Amino acid sequence: MARGTRLFAGQKVRQLRTDARMDQAAMARLLGISISYLSQLENDDRPLTAKVKAALASAFPLDWSAFDERQEEQLLGAFNWALANPGLGSPPPDPARAERLHLHYPDFAARYVELHHALRQTQDRLAMLEEAIAGEAAPAARTSWETVRDWFHEAGNYIHALDVAAEELYGRIGLDGADNAAILTRALAERHGCEARFSETDATTLRAFDSERQRLTVNAALPPPSRSFQLANQLMQFELGAAIARIVAEARLADPIADQLLLLGLANYAAGALLMPYGAFRQTARDLRHDIDPLARAFGVSFEQACHRLSTLQRPGQRGIPFFFCRVDMAGNITKRHSATRMQFARFGGACPLWVVHEAVAIPDRIVVQLAEMPDGVRYVSMAKGLVKPSGRYARAPRRYAVALGCESEHAANFVYADGLRLTDEAAATPIGMSCRLCPRASCDQRAFPPLDRPIHIERGRRGVVPYGIG
Repeated sequence: MARGTRLFAGQKVRQLRTDARMDQAAMARLLGISISYLSQLENDDRPLTAKVKAALASAFPLDWSAFDERQEEQLLGAFNWALANPGLGSPPPDPARAERLHLHYPDFAARYVELHHALRQTQDRLAMLEEAIAGEAAPAARTSWETVRDWFHEAGNYIHALDVAAEELYGRIGLDGADNAAILTRALAERHGCEARFSETDATTLRAFDSERQRLTVNAALPPPSRSFQLANQLMQFELGAAIARIVAEARLADPIADQLLLLGLANYAAGALLMPYGAFRQTARDLRHDIDPLARAFGVSFEQACHRLSTLQRPGQRGIPFFFCRVDMAGNITKRHSATRMQFARFGGACPLWVVHEAVAIPDRIVVQLAEMPDGVRYVSMAKGLVKPSGRYARAPRRYAVALGCESEHAANFVYADGLRLTDEAAATPIGMSCRLCPRASCDQRAFPPLDRPIHIERGRRGVVPYGIG
């Protein structure tokens, strides 16, 4: 790959272009170079310049680290990423100047990267402070539920050992997406002597396992994808129970309730990985440009399950598009969340009221899309859909909520929901924020609370939509 201090990475550049489903013209436009120059790069006739490396790092941030494992190149990639942080408020220096700065003053570059990391940590701590204030009487310590949620977040919502084992089992038992329940029922019986049956249960029970009789009962009122998920969950507890227990032990959560919740969460993760095996699911998603409905049909899963799985495609060397995913209830609470993008959710409470997911909650079974811009200047394409989970009984109200999936606008060509959005129009994006207490926007009419880190002022002779100004 490398000759001297120059970086030749033709095969990698070509692979990135192929994975992104781009022709040479589209890739050349993205990198700001000519088609002939790109062709020379892909054939290793020319090395990567500082400008091209910076463009690649910006367009493919999660894959950039795989280009060259030399320490100096890794530092340059981190240095460029830190310099390009839109939240700093000023444009980054020219890539060639940045590379010279890194080359002549590597200690400075390393220190700058450390300071940028410290800034991100400070922002995270501010978000944690917002949590406590948002809950008003919230306890100082995290609950067991929050501990497990944060564990998955820190793991990148990707558990390699479970994912690989699930993918292998998928082929072994012959799942095909068309008759998942029958195949899983047979696997439970043949591999573990477990009888699975569908029966009416009380409205709150989805799955019940009788270990003495080796009998699994799944609520017959569940829709087919949910039935299959419950069967897959039990099968993965049998198949990967030891591996799951080992991961829980290594997590050292020091909380028995959190340990049990993590066991449940890992079994759910493994079930999703079994029904949607990594390689096949990732390729099908790319072929469909991440159109959720046909993707869900192809694997016999629900709309929500397919969205959630897309946010977990973080296998090193085979990453999917970095997505964020969340689920929001009727009160605006975020009950599931994960982000492989630079966008992070408020860890407690609701999301920005201008975000399209709130509109989706009120409109079941309709997909709504939005081009949104965060305060740091990064733009995102969001898709949201309101869903209704039937209870199976007249006396019990169905559950209503919405799921949202989105990516940074650089990936819009591979996200079907971006079609028709005015991606290059500066005025087309809706300005949103993480939450009111963390949002610096001074002129938002939808603000519910003042920001934590800025002073406010009152003009006694003037009353605006928001009853205070932000300094």
